[in-house]
Amino acid sequence: MMTAERLQTQTASLADLFEKKLKLRGRGLDAKLRRAGGRVPAWVRAEAGKFVRAEALVGHPRLAMQLDAAGLDAAYVRIEGWLDGVDLKARRRDRLLHLAAVNAFNLLFVTVAFLAWMVWSGHL
Repeated sequence: MMTAERLQTQTASLADLFEKKLKLRGRGLDAKLRRAGGRVPAWVRAEAGKFVRAEALVGHPRLAMQLDAAGLDAAYVRIEGWLDGVDLKARRRDRLLHLAAVNAFNLLFVTVAFLAWMVWSGHL
């Protein structure tokens, strides 16, 4: 059975990791998950959502018995492992490289289209 203190420490630990690794602000894990959006994979949001739902159930004695302690522990380990692998500098660099590549492709496409129009219309 999952105790309230253990669940609270795991949830607080995950919230701190989200704040440190992804620079997410907010009160609690629920607010940080909402702010994360597309920066976090869907499976991480689903696993962390288990903790948000468990926090609502742990205060009620009968509903607390429905909690899957082993499942929450496994989810905690998976989320923690993913967050440990997050490199914020590499994510920023990859986003900038992607933006540069898209702009370079668009410029190349417009140039080729313009040259093709020039040849087709007889200007070249």
